[in-house]
Amino acid sequence: MGRKQQHTNTEVFHAYRYLLFYKPYNVLCQFTNEDLEGSQRQTLKDYIPVSGVYPVGRLDQDSEGLLLLTNHGQLQHRLINPTFHHPRTYWVQVERIPTEEALQQLRQGVVIQGDRTRPAQVRRLEEEPPFPPRDPPIRFRKTVPTAWIEMTLMEGRNRQVRRMTAVIGFPTLRLIRVKIANLSLTGLEPGEWRDITPVELENLRVLCGI
Repeated sequence: MGRKQQHTNTEVFHAYRYLLFYKPYNVLCQFTNEDLEGSQRQTLKDYIPVSGVYPVGRLDQDSEGLLLLTNHGQLQHRLINPTFHHPRTYWVQVERIPTEEALQQLRQGVVIQGDRTRPAQVRRLEEEPPFPPRDPPIRFRKTVPTAWIEMTLMEGRNRQVRRMTAVIGFPTLRLIRVKIANLSLTGLEPGEWRDITPVELENLRVLCGI
């Protein structure tokens, strides 16, 4: 009886779609722009010819990187509900070189709009990551150096990364999400998408407890 139920669950999961997309800069995290009459801004529809899937969470228009889309409502709920927190990892280019004391503030949590953020994993990247240049490029000032840091958060407040780095005095210049839970941006170029693999799906199911 148990084996038959397991087989049935597998078939149910295979009936859903799970896509990974590398969202470029200035692309809206939605499939329509009906609320933006006359807008020339691109949406997910310009890149993903799959109907019925929806983004799990959001990336702001000025952010880049990994986006998970699915038509599996229970999985989507587990990933965006703050009760079932899961890691999200970002590579962040900031203005000036943050000190270890500043990074420690991010690790311990900072106060945003009256609430302290949860503890985060934060480290400075020793080398600039090999991302394609952004179009349009970030603002550049010869007299002001920049640095890249990695931040792994267990929550997803509105524009949280940008607000956190601003609080400690190192404004975000470029923000790229590189991981959602066990899913990675590796192998995708800006504007590309793919189905997740069976192994990725199984690991995601275990993480979400479904």
